[in-house]
This record gives sequence, structure tokens and C-alpha cells, in this order.
Amino acid sequence: MKTLLNIFLGLMALVANAQESLPELLKQYNTKNIPYITVQELAMPKTQAIILDAREHQEYKTSHLKNALPVGYDFFELDSVVKNVPNKDGKIVVYCSIGIRSETIAYKLKKAGYKNVFNLYGGIFEWKNNNFPVYNSDGKETENIHVFSEEWSKWLKKGHKVF
Repeated sequence: MKTLLNIFLGLMALVANAQESLPELLKQYNTKNIPYITVQELAMPKTQAIILDAREHQEYKTSHLKNALPVGYDFFELDSVVKNVPNKDGKIVVYCSIGIRSETIAYKLKKAGYKNVFNLYGGIFEWKNNNFPVYNSDGKETENIHVFSEEWSKWLKKGHKVF
């Protein structure tokens, strides 16, 4: 199953290289079942939300948004989220590299009864491209961003690309 997912993501990455813009890419792969929140909206001081990182462990260790909870993608466990985020009415923002994997995880949360779930538009790449801080596993601000693959790395314009 994991091999099939990796093949699928690899094919998506190849198609992504043909995309001219991030909006085109997200329009092609996302269903809009989950509303977007922009990085600017999330960064506003008054915005209170639980932030979930839908990337894999190594990606999260390299860099993540402050106070984000790692939930993963390949090994996502809904029961773990329910245990750590019992309030199904609170605002939840899910992100990944650019916003494709996070939509899948956010939709699983919505199907599980979470009512206020958003997908971070452009993911951690867009966050960093807008000069918002990211943190490493030691809680220190970092310029390193795990870019998932060479193909996806083109969407990160700022920071240091880590493969």
C-alpha cells in the first residue's frame, strides 16, 4: 500500500512540474471539500487554532509550524487525534508541504465529526515563502524546510531546501 502511495505521489509530482502556478496545482488535486485558510489569516494574533502537521516524521523534525502536532499521512491514526484533540467544535488547521496531503487528512477529520477544519493554503512552503517562522525538533527557529522531493521543491521560494 505504501509503495502504491509513493508511486501515486511520484506521478503527481511529475504532473506538478507541468503546472504553472500553485493555484493550478491545488485546483487539479484538491476537491474543495475542506475550506482553505491563508497563511496570513493563520498568522494573525487573534487566530486561535489547533495546528496539525500532516507530513511524515522526518519532515516534521526538519521544520514545522510552532505548536503544530504531528499526525503524519502514511500512518495517520484518527484515534490518536481524537485522544489529543477531543473538542470537535474547535478550529483545526491541517497543513503539509503545499496542501494536498493535508486536505486528505482534514477530510478524514471532517468525516469523524470535527466541524471547524481548514486546510492551510500552500502549506508550510507558502508559510515560509511569506517569511513566517518555522521551528526544528529542538524548538529553535530554522531556515531548513523539508521539501518532500526534488519535484515539489520548486514551490519553496525561501529558506533552505532539505531532501
